[in-house]
Amino acid sequence: MRKKLRVAAYAVCVRDGQLLLARSPIAGGGHEWVLPGGGMDHGEHPNDTVVRELEEETGYHVEVTGLLGVDTTHHVLPWSYRRKVDHHGLRIVYEARIVGGELRNEIGGSTDMAAWHPLDDVPGLTRVGLIDVALRLWRERPTAGRVDHSLK
Repeated sequence: MRKKLRVAAYAVCVRDGQLLLARSPIAGGGHEWVLPGGGMDHGEHPNDTVVRELEEETGYHVEVTGLLGVDTTHHVLPWSYRRKVDHHGLRIVYEARIVGGELRNEIGGSTDMAAWHPLDDVPGLTRVGLIDVALRLWRERPTAGRVDHSLK
């Protein structure tokens, strides 16, 4: 079975009680909200990854203000030619603040919209689980830099 490691960096940007999110199309139709960020390029520092990805997906220039923690996923997924891939995702979560740029939607990328959402409205959004993990890291600031997934 093929093994794949994907390292990605994401940012929690909260301003005036609102969270910055990007919207991503779902296979088969529909959309889900995601945390701005994405895959690290070979040789790139994760801090630089999150700055680059935020600009690409939202139009904003950000300053990383802290490392909130790390989360991982591990799944066996369908791949091609009736084979499966053992996928391990390493997700580095930063806190960042907007220092420039203007909100805009990404063109020709993995997301199609960027928007601010009141923190109280986030639980009602169709969203990826990383958003909940990242908000727990942001609120709880665990010294170990990880959250216990068995706790809600």
